[in-house]
Amino acid sequence: MKIAFFSLRPFDEINYCNEFSKKYNIDFVYTKEYPCLENLDIAQGCDGISIVPCEMTEEYIDKLYKAGVKYILCRSIGFEHLPLEYIKSKGMKVSHVTYSPNCVADYAIMLILMCLRKMNQIMVRFKTQDYSLKDKMGKDIEDCTIGVIGTGNIGSTVIKHLSGFGCKILAYNIEKDEELEKYASFTNLDTLYAQSDVITLHVASNKDTYHMINDETINKMKDGVIIINTARGTLIDSDALIKNIKNGKIGAAGLDVIERENGLYYYNKTGKVIDNDEIIMLQGFPNVIITPHTAFYTNTTVSNMVEKVFESLKLFSEDVKNPYEVI
Repeated sequence: MKIAFFSLRPFDEINYCNEFSKKYNIDFVYTKEYPCLENLDIAQGCDGISIVPCEMTEEYIDKLYKAGVKYILCRSIGFEHLPLEYIKSKGMKVSHVTYSPNCVADYAIMLILMCLRKMNQIMVRFKTQDYSLKDKMGKDIEDCTIGVIGTGNIGSTVIKHLSGFGCKILAYNIEKDEELEKYASFTNLDTLYAQSDVITLHVASNKDTYHMINDETINKMKDGVIIINTARGTLIDSDALIKNIKNGKIGAAGLDVIERENGLYYYNKTGKVIDNDEIIMLQGFPNVIITPHTAFYTNTTVSNMVEKVFESLKLFSEDVKNPYEVI
């Protein structure tokens, strides 16, 4: 068996590929490039390909199918970048990965604390030797109400970890979790919007959550609310976000994802003109902390992501139940 890895990072992922190739007795080839029509030929003779979120058109699928590829093994939790119905029509299978929620949950809490304590302002001014206190006064987290939208693996971990800080926690989810009611009060979205000093997003990206943070919902929030997003950029209408940061309705934001990040994040754009008004605007605000989709990025997570690719191919080839199977 063999896997063709696309956009493989030689500075971290390759070591795990070598380790798990031996463990599962599965060969692999790789390219550092994202998949395109010109490089799909490396998948010839491979049982599966492994990709991160990227362009994957029906034309790509056709070429991979003709090359004998049967499995598309995502190295990500998300798989919305894939034409699933078309892949299914070809009789091909898709898997994704899971990993410990701690990395993203703790990153979200870090962004909450940094926004509350105005760390972007403090660090930028420190580098210019401005050691004054003006406009640096923060807010104690235990005096805040934190609203957590989405109580899946990551959202529930955020709630449990936040419970040690002494803050009031509100939670919204389609279904309540009795265990989490020890730490948080479940409520409806309108109440969460109205009462939260900080709102952190932990829901999937789909048609129901697209632009769930917009002008209408922002107007329901407290003046000076802090918005945290470590989930998916499409949850927030970026134009509404920028407008409401400008007018002061939103007091701060901590963003590991943005709406129009495709073609930008994970590329080195040093010295290049960035054709992305969203990130240019957001980077210019002193009360916005923005990071390039790195909440997941720990050694444990990368190891888990790579191993589950090899594990999925093994399970698929043995025709046994694969807990990571999408279709």
